[in-house]
Amino acid sequence: MQTGNVFKQRQKGKDLQVQVKTLKTVKMKNDIILAGVGGQGILSIAAIIGLAAVEEDLFLKQSEVHGMSQRGGDVQSHLRLSDMPVSSDLIPYGKADLIISVEPMESLRYLPWLSDNGWLITNSNPFINIPDYPQVDEILEEIKKVKNNIIIDADLIAKESGSARSGNMVILGAASPFIDMPYEKLENAIRELFARKGEQIVESNLKALKAGRECSVRLKI
Repeated sequence: MQTGNVFKQRQKGKDLQVQVKTLKTVKMKNDIILAGVGGQGILSIAAIIGLAAVEEDLFLKQSEVHGMSQRGGDVQSHLRLSDMPVSSDLIPYGKADLIISVEPMESLRYLPWLSDNGWLITNSNPFINIPDYPQVDEILEEIKKVKNNIIIDADLIAKESGSARSGNMVILGAASPFIDMPYEKLENAIRELFARKGEQIVESNLKALKAGRECSVRLKI
């Protein structure tokens, strides 16, 4: 199911607000890089954040999802949220507030974009899709050099929460404390995105989201 552009049709009305909002000072801005490999649910993460941003009456721009979207290819996208109009869909080097990665090695690719005070949230479990994949311990040590980092085994947490395929929701939950919008908006977006798949799927994704958030909060403390 295509999920990446679900929120775009709902944003057209914002164009009428641009002239008014440009007179105000920016109070909220989140520049987010999403990273992983095909088949790990990057599009769903982007759609959920986008739907939540629209409900929160924020402006957003998302770059095209680059990479090989089929299973195993690297995938990345820029997602920019603000209470003011956003001019470009690309995040400059050193300006990302958050890297959300479902695969540890992929998170390292985008460190040049991360700001000095930005957060890197990543899964510790690798998706080994190349013959010369580096040692996982070495990758994790590099990630730990980032000042603000949270590393969790999203796959294990997803299994423990009852849905082994919801690792992407665990990672989104872990990133949620660093996304400047109410957590409930992300929950509502999950309900909207997965409604057609049934209540059981909705609930399993909500449970995974909550488990990731709780783990992140513990580690942050």
